[in-house]
Amino acid sequence: MHAFGALDGALLVDKPSGPTSHDVVDAVRRKFQIKKVGHCGTLDPNATGLLIIVLGRGTKLSERLMSDDKVYDGAIKFGETTDSYDSDGELVATLPVPRLTLDELNEMAGAFVGDQMQLPPMVSAVKKDGVPLYKLARKGIEVERKERLIHIYSFRFTTYIEPVAQFRVACTKGTYVRTLAHDLGQRLGCGAHLTSLRRMAAGRFDVANALPLDQVLALSTSELEDRIIPFLKLTATT
Repeated sequence: MHAFGALDGALLVDKPSGPTSHDVVDAVRRKFQIKKVGHCGTLDPNATGLLIIVLGRGTKLSERLMSDDKVYDGAIKFGETTDSYDSDGELVATLPVPRLTLDELNEMAGAFVGDQMQLPPMVSAVKKDGVPLYKLARKGIEVERKERLIHIYSFRFTTYIEPVAQFRVACTKGTYVRTLAHDLGQRLGCGAHLTSLRRMAAGRFDVANALPLDQVLALSTSELEDRIIPFLKLTATT
């Protein structure tokens, strides 16, 4: 087996709002002329925060890294339902918001903690017969989706200024936080959608150690090498 190169490993990127996760992969590949580049866990275009980029032989570890638990911070707006369950989508319903306290919100959020079956939103990267659902949704096609088992470790609201509440959630991979926001709105009877989302951590990796994308793209190759978490370090258990 050949020795690992300096670019075989992972890079922690703080993704800005706007580009898709794939756009980030493409930008890194183009800038540094690296053939094999991938990411571990899609972030929606509007979402920000930790995106683990794998390079070279590090791409072999993407499945393992993708399966790690995640922590997100975000905001939910009550009283408005959208077709995508976030602020990217079309508004489909507006209803008055009942009087709520932070404690009442947290009591309701607590009901989501534990194992549950979650239905992925129609506007999502989940594939049906090889086609991402969001591509079908754009054509106005609604298809049957399969519920997936997820686990919510914690779901807590930190502030609430009607109609927007800030929260933090810790969950397993494959959890749609947009769906969590939507489902909570349905239980409250007024509807809700996700207005912002930031991934704070994935497994043992934290956004505090990630470099903003624009700064990554300003690095030289040797500077990039200094930021890479080596392949063998990634395979080591903590």
